[in-house]
Amino acid sequence: MGVVASLNNQKQGFETGNDTIVVPRVLETVIGGRTLDTTDYKPEVIKAGSVVIKEDSTGNHKPMPVNASGDAYAALPSGHSVVGVVISTVDTKKPFVGISIRGSVNEAASPYPPTTAIKNALPLINFFKE
Repeated sequence: MGVVASLNNQKQGFETGNDTIVVPRVLETVIGGRTLDTTDYKPEVIKAGSVVIKEDSTGNHKPMPVNASGDAYAALPSGHSVVGVVISTVDTKKPFVGISIRGSVNEAASPYPPTTAIKNALPLINFFKE
């Protein structure tokens, strides 16, 4: 069974004003975007600049896990690979995302600091601090 997301329109507000500051340049994307598997993902929104990973065995795309204190990424789960970054902030209940695989990400405005391993896994993304 693939990833399932609700299409019901439940009102919820969240801030998207920094999306173009976090991801100012998108040169290439995963064509068609993806619906992320948000099982066990704790934050209520998936912010622009969040790292997307893919489970090797199922092909399901997911947001990179966040640590218990919610201020950094957790370790990359085994059997997963890094794919790219979320282009625009979305509700976790409607995790339909565009994924940048080549472009720029403002590291200073990212929701969580990208690790060296993440940067190495995304060589076509220019992580910069400004």
